Order: sequence, then structure tokens, then C-alpha cells
Amino acid sequence: MADSLVIVESPAKAKTIGKYLGKKYIVKASMGHVRDLPKSQLGVDTENQFKPKYITIRGKGDVLKELRNARKKVKRVYLAADPDREGEAIAYHLAHSLNLELDEECRVVFNEITKEAVKDAFKHPRKINMDLVQAQQARRILDRLVGYGISPVLWKKVKKGLSAGRVQSVAVKLIIDRENEIRNFKPEEYWTVTAVLEAGEETFEAKFHGYGKKKTDLKNKQDVDQLLQAIKGKRFTVEEVKKSERRRNPAPPFITSSLQQEAARKLNFRAGKTMAIAQQLYEGVDLGKKEGSVGLITYMRTDSTRIAETARLEARDYIQSEYGSSYLPRNPRVHKKQSGAQDAHEAIRPTSTLRTPAKIKPHLSRDQYRLYKLIWERFVASQMAPAVLDAISADIRVGDAIFRATGSKVKFPGFMKLYIEGNDDGKKEENKFLPTLKEGQKLKKKSLDPKQHFTQPPPRYTEARLVKTLEEKGIGRPSTYAPTLDTIQKRGYVTLEDRRLVPSELGEIVISLMEEFFPEILNVEFTVNMEEELDRIEEGKVDWVQILERFYEKFHKRLEVAEEEMREVEIQDEVSDEACEKCGRPMVYKFGRYGKFLACSGFPDCRNTKPILKSTGVTCPKCKKGDIVERKSKKRRTFYGCDRYPECDFVSWDKPIPRPCPRCSGLRVEKRRKKGTLLQCTECEYQEEKN
Repeated sequence: MADSLVIVESPAKAKTIGKYLGKKYIVKASMGHVRDLPKSQLGVDTENQFKPKYITIRGKGDVLKELRNARKKVKRVYLAADPDREGEAIAYHLAHSLNLELDEECRVVFNEITKEAVKDAFKHPRKINMDLVQAQQARRILDRLVGYGISPVLWKKVKKGLSAGRVQSVAVKLIIDRENEIRNFKPEEYWTVTAVLEAGEETFEAKFHGYGKKKTDLKNKQDVDQLLQAIKGKRFTVEEVKKSERRRNPAPPFITSSLQQEAARKLNFRAGKTMAIAQQLYEGVDLGKKEGSVGLITYMRTDSTRIAETARLEARDYIQSEYGSSYLPRNPRVHKKQSGAQDAHEAIRPTSTLRTPAKIKPHLSRDQYRLYKLIWERFVASQMAPAVLDAISADIRVGDAIFRATGSKVKFPGFMKLYIEGNDDGKKEENKFLPTLKEGQKLKKKSLDPKQHFTQPPPRYTEARLVKTLEEKGIGRPSTYAPTLDTIQKRGYVTLEDRRLVPSELGEIVISLMEEFFPEILNVEFTVNMEEELDRIEEGKVDWVQILERFYEKFHKRLEVAEEEMREVEIQDEVSDEACEKCGRPMVYKFGRYGKFLACSGFPDCRNTKPILKSTGVTCPKCKKGDIVERKSKKRRTFYGCDRYPECDFVSWDKPIPRPCPRCSGLRVEKRRKKGTLLQCTECEYQEEKN
């Protein structure tokens, strides 16, 4: 008979842990938080040391009843929520709801859900860490004061349903600032001149560098004409050849932000999807009869690149046996701690290097496999020897002008044999090398190619790039990145267009008003300092009430001023070209929970609404009548379907193209791959690269 009750957050985690603990333990899931501040009111007594008013979350009554009944049947209760502030707060609220003493050693934490880690954790239970609880509580109350303070003012002055948040507002401002940079950008002209040269039977390219040793920019066609005239009829001669050997070290194992960035680059995953799949891998996946349910990765909300010594040794043993001693660095690799990192947990890594992606692929979904493979390869590569590259550069003189050619070649792949970090522009690294060149060697000019260019504005933020910027500036913490991105899009402050974040008119209006009346909330330095104060609360160095008092004193005064002086802003609905099929009045664009949609301007007399349909120009292959249009799922993922839905239920995740298959005239779609886009027929096997 069981004598202990263990409470975790999710059924998947409960299943995995239950297998390790055996019959003496009942393992149940709380399904996340069981208590929170009420949604219908502020829920914070600002006159009484910010005392929170916690209530049972709606729908959690039956869960608590089940946990209380289970508690009566056992001698001891263990609270095994995730090892962070949020998990500590969940444990605290469970202890309160189950009448557990706070000085009771009931808290169990582990960074990975493996048999050894779980059993070891249960040998060392501890008391609930109230510093962690108070840090989470301070953040929750702080965000509640900001949100429930500013939002009603925005409802009154702008429109109902708006909200303002501490971290989300700064994120929106960053996106708007970038948009303003793009709007105000003035392109500048510049030119390049590339020479295609022959050395024996080999050809290579060299670009104009300057006159003599001095770098010279070609700013206009006049500069180019002057160069071409100066070198006309003159021989290209190798003046100097430089050879060097470069070592390139692997990237460290993933932290939360780098995982989200790399998953976006290589897998096209959005931040929320990455974290959801990582949570599944952490909580446990059933690997069949032999192993059962097992946690495959360590905790995925972390800012530390630190790894356990046992994991390091296992990885080194694997590298030695799989790749040989030349791929193993002499000394174990230790990656430098990032500035400002809390370093509370290990890096994100596989719980066992021996569970290779290929071995466990049959037990994983496609997305689980792809993310696990990314994490596994990054970790193992992080412990491998550096890559060695031979680099060469040659200065080639023609008259007084110098053209420069550069190249590099992998001499020893090292970690690159397994994994190469992605980049934001999507370009694949090329292994470009020059032919053997000697000083004084005469070269034959095959062609000269002058090209005009214009400087480009900074690109709009992708979700991954915004996460990186938030991390670099110290805004938010690993657990906040994905929810922040989700919130600012749900509120309609930004939209996602071609995977880039674009501010909406509504977002710009709200941020403009906040800049005027609540400048501290949008101040990056203020936000960073507040995160540091929360860290100090967690470390037990400062009282959480004092931090809130200091903030609220100024904030409350600004609220009073805003209520009196903020101007009312009327956002006019943008009128579309479409007429309402029910009453004939024009349809207008509205923004709702799932993005933009069309609504009748005659509301409330006419309540007709419909989605915005962007045609692909392709006739539906199923019903042969409708057009295939672009749609958005509830999770805002783009898909394609017939505009006659629900009469016709044709759908496709891949974008159809208007040109039919040249072999069978069937529908062709765009298939995205790492190496580019493939145009593939859905009826036969015909496919070709997209130009």
C-alpha cells in the first residue's frame, strides 16, 4: 500500500515519475497552478503591504478535491513541481491548499526526469524556498499592478479590451523602434567590381579592395569609371599571398533563448511551439517496453551553459568510440558563463548521450524527433574538438589598384562533422578555396563585373531575433520569452508577416500614449533593474514589499495624471472593398483574438463577420469550383483551403502554386527545406527546385 503522495504539474510527468518511484508512491498531477489572483479584480491590497488575494482557479475544484482525498490515505506528501520560481510557487499554493506546514521538508526538485535523478532527489527533500516564492509573487503582483492599472485607462481613452504589460510593452516598443528605423532609412549607393581571373586552368574571383594598401570605397559610377580607366589594358599580378590556420570552437549547449533561435532557423518553429515540444521531451516519452516513459532532456528554462560532470564524461566516451580520439579535445570543454546569467540550472542537454536520435526515432513524433536531434547534436558537438580551417588571401595588383581574393578550406572538421550553428540570414557556409598562387604570378583576366548596390535598412525582427535582443538587453527571463511573443500578437499590437514582426496602428498608438504617461515602463534600463531586483528577492537579499512600495509610489501618481490628462483616441476602422452579403453595407477590418477579420460596418444591427481570404490564384483540385485561399489556424499558423468551406473541405499546409505539374497537370505545392524550396506535385513524383 502507498504511503506517500507526490504531486507534479502534468499527467505526462506523473506517468514518468510514477514508473521510477514504484508502488509506495501515489503520483498525481495538479495541472499547473491551483490558486491565482482573481481575474475580475485587482486582487492586491495596496494599502496593506500588497497582500495578495488568492482564490482557487476556476475548474480546479475537482483537482483539489482529488488531491485532498489522496492526501488522507498517505503519511507524507511530496511536491515535485518544476525547479524554478514558478514551480516553487505552485508547490507553495499546493501546500496551502492541502494544509501542509511550510517548515515541512516536502519539496523535491530535479533538473532531469531520469531514474537516478528522481530517486536521488527523493533522498534529499527540502522545505519550500520562500525567497523563490516571494520573487515569483513579486513579479506576479508587479505585472498585475501594471496591467490592471494601465489597461482601464486605455479602455477609457482608446478602446475596450486593450492591455499593457511590463515586459510585453518593452518588446512592442523595440519592434516599433525598428520599424521607425526602417521608415527613416535613407539608402546609400555603393559599387563593387569583381574580376574573374584565370590561373592556369583554374578560375577564381577577386574584388576591388583599394589603391595601394588603403581601402577605397566605390561610391558612384564615376568612381567605377575612374577605376576601369586606370586599369584598362594592364596585367593582373599576384603581389602578396597570406596563408593562415584558423581554429573554430563549437557553440555551447543550448540555453532557452538559443534553443528558440536555432529551432526557428533550422526547423521553422515558433518560440511557443519550441517550448511546448521541449516540455514534452523533458516530462517524458514512452520508449517502449524496455525503458518505458523517460525524460529525454534536462529542464528547458535555463540561462546557464553549465553541464554535469557525469554528462560530460558520457559525451566524451561517446565521441571517443564513435569518431575517434582526434575528435576529442585533450581537456574537457567548459563554456564560459554568460554575463547576468542566474545559472540556477544546467544547460539544455539530452539526459543520456547514448539515446541517439536514430535509436529513439520510432518512439517520437516528427517534431519531437527534430527538436531532440537538434538538442542532442548541439550538446555532443559542444564537447568535440575544434574545427581547423586553412585560410588564404591574395592581393592582386593591376596598375595602382589592388583586388583581393579570399578563400578557406576545412582541414579538419572537428565538431563540424556533426553540427554547424545556423545563422539568421539562412545562408549556408561554403567551402571556397583559391588555386595555388605565387607572388609575381601573372593572371589572365576573363571578365570584369561592376555592380551597383544600395545599403539596406535593418531587417524587421523575427521571433528568434527579438528573443535574442531581449536576452542581450536583460529584459525578461527564460520563462517569459515565449509568453511575451504570444501576448503581443494576441493583443493585436504586432502581426506576423512573412515570419517578421510588424507593429499595428493600435500597437503604435498604445506605445505612444505609454511613452507620454508611463515612460518608466518602456525604459529598458528600468525593466532590467526590476529583473535584477527580482533576482535579489530570490537570493534573500531584499524584501519584496519594499521593492513594490518603491515602484508603486511613483506609478500610482502617474496613473492619476493619465486618468486626468490622457487624450481620447478614436481608432477609425479601415474600410474594405467588400460589401456585406447580408445587408449591403461596407465591411471593415477588425482585429480579434486570432488576428484581422472582416466585420459589417452596420454593427450592432448587422453582426456579420468573415475571415480575410487571400487568394493563391489556384482552383481547388477537389471541388473544381472554389479558389484556394490562405487561412490562419487558431494558433495563427498559415494553411491553405478551399473558399467554399464547409461545402468543400480541401486543406493543405503547403502553399499551392498557380502553375500545374508539367508531367500530369496536377496541383503543385511549395515544400520548404533547409537547402531551399522545392516545387512538388501532389499527384505524381515530379519535383524541381524553386528559382
